[in-house]
Amino acid sequence: MIPRIALLVTSLHVLLYVVLSLRVVLHRRAHKVGVGTGGDAALTRKVRVHANFAEYVPLALLMLALLELAGIRAALLWTFGIALLLGRVLHAVGLGGSAGYSVGRFAGTLLTFSTLVVMAAFGVWRFVLPLTV
Repeated sequence: MIPRIALLVTSLHVLLYVVLSLRVVLHRRAHKVGVGTGGDAALTRKVRVHANFAEYVPLALLMLALLELAGIRAALLWTFGIALLLGRVLHAVGLGGSAGYSVGRFAGTLLTFSTLVVMAAFGVWRFVLPLTV
């Protein structure tokens, strides 16, 4: 079985990752910053948005694919995938605009963490009770 839902959701996340990467690269080129952030606050935020994505998304996408392979219902998989993508977009917009508190950053973090916890719970539940959800 090919995890088709996870494949599409992962593909969309890869596109977002490339956009976040390009934001860093273009800012570095425009401001001639080779390594680090050169004390540039805007570049620091862009680097953190990119890094935060890289820290959380791979594990979440692996969990999504494993849940799909474990036979979790498509509606739940779509919900997890869309919630994760929305959370990452909200976080990127929120943190990208301000290093402090923002609704987007808070909502994105909450949505990402919630999605991870619920997917983990389904993974444990699927292991303990091997029934199709």
